[in-house]
Amino acid sequence: MFTNKPKVISLFSGCGGLDLGFKQMGFDIVWANDSFHEACETYRLNFGNHIYEGDIADVDFNSLTECDLITGGFPCQDFSMIWKRGGIETDRGNLYKYFVKAVSEKLPKAFVAENVKGLLTANKGQAIKQIVKDFQNVGDFGYRIYIDLYNFAEYGVPQLRERVIMVGVRGDIPFEFKKPIPSFNETNYVTSGEALKNVEKVLHNNEKINIAERTKTIIGLIPEGGNFTSIPKDSPFYVKGMISHVYRRLHRNRPSKTIIAGGGGGTWGYHFEEPRPLTNRERARLFAYPDDFIFVGNIADVRRQIGNSVPPLGARAVAEELKKLFDEDYEKVEVSSLKQLSGDALKFFDKENISQLSLV
Repeated sequence: MFTNKPKVISLFSGCGGLDLGFKQMGFDIVWANDSFHEACETYRLNFGNHIYEGDIADVDFNSLTECDLITGGFPCQDFSMIWKRGGIETDRGNLYKYFVKAVSEKLPKAFVAENVKGLLTANKGQAIKQIVKDFQNVGDFGYRIYIDLYNFAEYGVPQLRERVIMVGVRGDIPFEFKKPIPSFNETNYVTSGEALKNVEKVLHNNEKINIAERTKTIIGLIPEGGNFTSIPKDSPFYVKGMISHVYRRLHRNRPSKTIIAGGGGGTWGYHFEEPRPLTNRERARLFAYPDDFIFVGNIADVRRQIGNSVPPLGARAVAEELKKLFDEDYEKVEVSSLKQLSGDALKFFDKENISQLSLV
């Protein structure tokens, strides 16, 4: 553990999945912010009263305590691949600028930002390029940007969930962030069946949802791991679906596919054995939340909180790698030799743009 815990400011905190992973690795979350009331109530219950509930546009970052790290997942709906994407051309897409503002005013040693895979291709690739450029131009030294695509199942989460993690390291610090080495693959992924073992014994957030008999019949026609496409087209119960999430059932011997935060029409996610939607505690298990993490709100509110969150185990892997920076337990690299942009996302940048973005 740290001699002096690194102080973290958390933005777009939601219910706190990202924060929980960092807290488990010894980081001290000193201030947090979100505007979703029920998520803030969940956060207070599990972390404490240091979350400010309100619009991030109203925050005076200069008035906040000093910090070593800023984290957050700026709203992702406008970058998501399953919805119509507006990217940085929308009000929600531009909320990342408040993250940039926080970094520019606090100048932490590093920052961590999480978003959906669709961020890499939104606005024909221009969104990610603009976001990177904005962070690289912060302060006197700028920030070196490390962007990687994570499949959280590779870090022990029982869910095939791909998300982008952007790590920024202040330009005067000779630390090179490296994507954590995965410990899991297709041969040893944590499965849905393992994740949901004895889940019925958990008291909190385990309410079952009432569904129509027709829906039960439809689910009964779909095998484990299947979705609406498993229903024969000549069946009276055949349904047309726009996305693969419609009437998707878990497979007990595989990780869950991506759990989404909202939507009706059969998008709740369904049990592998019983013809019913998942409970929120089952969803939480598929995100690797501990059973003593209690969510506040009605069923739809809690579903939204879980579905929009970062799996704590995935966050923990990133935190463990960043711990080396704050422990000063790393091989110092000549700052001038470090690339200004690194990671999986390089394939989304052409050579001309990489050259341009290399300039702080």
